[in-house]
Amino acid sequence: MASSLTKDSSSTPGEKTFLGHPRGMATLFMTEMWERFSWYGMRGILVLYLVAGVLDGPLQGREALAASIYGVYNAVVYMAAMPGGWIADRLWGARKAVLIGGIVIALGHYTLAIPSDTAFFAGLVLIAAGTGLLKPNISAMVGGLYEGQPSARRDAGFTLFYMAINIGGMAAPLVVGYLGENVNWHLGFAVAGIGMTLAVVQYVLGSRHLGDVGKEPGTPATPEEKRTALRKVLLWGGLAVAALAVDVLLGTYDIEHVVNFLAVLGIVVPVVYFVAMYRNPALTATDRPKIQAFAWFFATAVLFWMIYDQSGSLLTLFADNKTDRMIGGWEFPASWYQSVNPAMVIVLAPLFAALWVRLAKRNREPGTPMKFALAMLLIGGSFAIMGLAGAAAANSETGKVTVFWLLSVYLVQTLGEMCLSPVGLSLSTKLAPKQFVGQIMGLWFLATATGNALNGWTTKLNEPLGDAAYYSMWAVIAIVAGLTFMMAGRKIRALMGDVR
Repeated sequence: MASSLTKDSSSTPGEKTFLGHPRGMATLFMTEMWERFSWYGMRGILVLYLVAGVLDGPLQGREALAASIYGVYNAVVYMAAMPGGWIADRLWGARKAVLIGGIVIALGHYTLAIPSDTAFFAGLVLIAAGTGLLKPNISAMVGGLYEGQPSARRDAGFTLFYMAINIGGMAAPLVVGYLGENVNWHLGFAVAGIGMTLAVVQYVLGSRHLGDVGKEPGTPATPEEKRTALRKVLLWGGLAVAALAVDVLLGTYDIEHVVNFLAVLGIVVPVVYFVAMYRNPALTATDRPKIQAFAWFFATAVLFWMIYDQSGSLLTLFADNKTDRMIGGWEFPASWYQSVNPAMVIVLAPLFAALWVRLAKRNREPGTPMKFALAMLLIGGSFAIMGLAGAAAANSETGKVTVFWLLSVYLVQTLGEMCLSPVGLSLSTKLAPKQFVGQIMGLWFLATATGNALNGWTTKLNEPLGDAAYYSMWAVIAIVAGLTFMMAGRKIRALMGDVR
């Protein structure tokens, strides 16, 4: 990355920067890029592998269950961000949490590479636990690099960070997807593990550039708080294991029982956590309205990610079964479609970052509520296109449509994503009370968890409704939500106080 380092007039004289940003951004950028390579590589083939190798029963039943498992697994991964944020805030500090999380993720991917159904599900558990430690805390560290700097510059920094996510996300399906679908599923999982190993190595080597960011927990837990937390973990973990054991011993166990339980958990956890945080005596009178404002953004993000993340389940199955993927005499892997969105983000992210900064200088930048409203209108528009694609496939002689339908869907979704995701990351660090930064970042990722938890149920509607009706239904819901958020913009801005 030496060629990317420049000297910037806004920094300390003689201090090197990374593309005009703090030098520590290079470390976090490269770590996140390789971590996302491992995650999106595994995720790109997860549903296809479940349908092909793990689940029993008729094809349609396997596809519906695979889509549900995919949604709920994504939910579990992002739910793990909550305890991951707590561990960083109260026990280890973000720096150590990211390191240990990266090591656990790498172990998970290598476990997936073992050709065993038991090893497969054990690997998923390890990846979920490790991602919960890494994901919210590396984002919180990005926010720490911009402490005291202007809001627009922080937004630009998070957009740059978002490019790292998408560079890894673009490369992963091309490499892991091809190896998994055409050579061996477990080889694909192993290559994802190599990506995560590179992330850990990069993080260790570059940590000296992070200064004091994330070194210490924000509010260290007392010995009594540690004991209380341990008792709760043992109690709830024990109850979950006991319930599973009883289900197995009675001979009634079905994987859908786990899917349904985790789907309920994905909805209950954020509600309980918002109530607990709002009632926390450590919050000041200034902080409480900001938590209320964050709840509005959270609810909107839930619906956005519920629709968006079907790209890895139903849209992947649509690509596999109902899209013409022939180029000459060669059919490219269905998982390659998942590289389209990250590639578009790489092109659009710097344009959006420059646009927000330019508009801010002219005092014409849209407020965060307006950006979220636009995101909802766009994600609704993407599923309106998907509804038309489903109708076109149903009326086609071959039962398939051209690649341009899905390419159009991904383009509109990407435009919506650029209005919501990097903006939401930055907003979370600005609205968060200092003692709860890691946990607020966990809540932001919990919006994705809740959306995916709902997908454990909603994707099952695709089969009885059919593609055209299913996608059109969610298009209407998203567009109505976007218009509602737009009308509530003034109230939300008032709750945000001095945050813009």
